[in-house]
Amino acid sequence: MTTATDLRELAERAGRELEDASALDILRWATGTFGDRFCVTSSMEDAVVAHLASRARPGVDVVFLDTGYHFPETIGTRDAVDAVLDVHVITLTPKQSVAEQEAEYGPKLHDRDPDRCCALRKVAPLEQGLTQYDAWATGLRRDESPTRANTPVVGWDERRGKVKVSPIARWSQQDVDAYVAEHGVLTNPLLEDGYASVGCAPCTRRVLAGEDARAGRWAGRGKTECGLHG
Repeated sequence: MTTATDLRELAERAGRELEDASALDILRWATGTFGDRFCVTSSMEDAVVAHLASRARPGVDVVFLDTGYHFPETIGTRDAVDAVLDVHVITLTPKQSVAEQEAEYGPKLHDRDPDRCCALRKVAPLEQGLTQYDAWATGLRRDESPTRANTPVVGWDERRGKVKVSPIARWSQQDVDAYVAEHGVLTNPLLEDGYASVGCAPCTRRVLAGEDARAGRWAGRGKTECGLHG
């Protein structure tokens, strides 16, 4: 039986050995190591990691969190990814609907207590949804914001006790754009409308010239992450 200690040691070793590997090779390692116990998570900002993972393991699980607050374009991107790519899209939903949450906590919790809203609508359903996996992949990149500058290509998710794979951690936005162009990868239409990072509609705005890619998320607040990644 593989223990948490075994997985942690595996993650730390792989992080060192795969630091200079290509994104596709990192995903080949992950899918080859974990098989059905591996999934990709996607916000449906684009399908780059899902596309890469489908090349490494056709039919790979792609997990999407439907918070109930997404832009219609994001839901449309999810449906297109499910239809076009050789992946298995799994949609996770929070325990409460938006209406049920508002009945308990009051309207617009995302404005009054965004950390609580994210915990209820993102963190909790993801943790439940990941229970069947030993490893999960993200689209985190080091150039996105200072809080992500040290993201390892393979690391240890201490809170969930899982291996966390970030195959495009070393990529730049130019690398992403080049991959999208070369492979015709699906992207969220909002990326062509001034949004550099796409989250829930009430908490996302277009970015301004000179701002980093995550500046449009929870603008005007000290909050920079939803809690999924630390």
